[in-house]
Amino acid sequence: MLDPLKTSSYDYNLPNELIATYPVEPADEAKLLVYDTLKDTITHTTFKHLLDFVPTNTEIFFNDTKVIKARIFGHKETGGKIELLFNKPLPSNQYLVYMRGKVLVGNIITFPNNLTVEVLVLQEDGTRIVKFYQDNIELDFLSLVEILNTIGHLPLPPYIKREDEESDNTNYQTLFAKNYGAVAAPTASLHFSPELLENLKNHYHINYLTLHVGAGTFKPVECEDILEHPMHSEFYDIPQISKEILDEDKKILAVGTTVTRTIEFYNDTKQLSGEANLFLNPLNQPKRVNYLLTNFHLPKSTLIMLVASFIGLEKTMKIYDEAIKEKYRFFSYGDAMLIV
Repeated sequence: MLDPLKTSSYDYNLPNELIATYPVEPADEAKLLVYDTLKDTITHTTFKHLLDFVPTNTEIFFNDTKVIKARIFGHKETGGKIELLFNKPLPSNQYLVYMRGKVLVGNIITFPNNLTVEVLVLQEDGTRIVKFYQDNIELDFLSLVEILNTIGHLPLPPYIKREDEESDNTNYQTLFAKNYGAVAAPTASLHFSPELLENLKNHYHINYLTLHVGAGTFKPVECEDILEHPMHSEFYDIPQISKEILDEDKKILAVGTTVTRTIEFYNDTKQLSGEANLFLNPLNQPKRVNYLLTNFHLPKSTLIMLVASFIGLEKTMKIYDEAIKEKYRFFSYGDAMLIV
């Protein structure tokens, strides 16, 4: 009997060849595993048949965040190389980043296009608080994003063992990406082709919200008791028009874990904007989202625990075993799963 409180219960063995390093083309040819909770049945199909399985009179919610080219390469005054991964903005034009390479408080790091970084704080979790300057002028967020998108690289997840390529600039953004701020894509949405998205809009009411996915989404749960895990927080914003739908009692399909966490955080707090740090798991189940469309997630991650919050740990692990047996492709560029 698996214990839903133990991190080790969410582990599984995944053959390396099932880790997707490129998306299927066209995108909607990806596999789709459909789990019907009422019938307790699994159906294997492809993503282009998604609409055959989404219940009628369902409100669809997407995350319209846009991925920044958040990886940049520079050097210290001593010549030492530094790789920086932008994570998120903080108040007063300060920013939370990760750095590969040793730095000290007060160090100035130089990057292309006269971009410099001043290291302000070294945090215990490995993140750094910094300020960005161009030509000695302090940069606000929108100015910084413009520069990063000129000199930076798309931050592919750590399990994709290759450098970013030109095709990723399209493949790792959703069709409706709008608001810059993410360092990882809301990957459940990457399977939509323009035709499928248009077909979805013709049959369902579509809603948008924003959650800027941070690097913390890839952080493994390292404690054995899942409730001791320090959940990362991410900025979210819900437009008034979407709030009105959430406040009704219509059924909701969340496209992705980020949408799920945003909706459930709003349901708990009634705050339309802020930092969401909700940890969904079998002991903290969703109350507002009815259906989930998502990818297949890392072992022992908060994301597989979120899936288990919908259908329980035992069923989650059985479905993952089935997906491995059927050679589904896993993680960001992998196949999808629909829970209805």
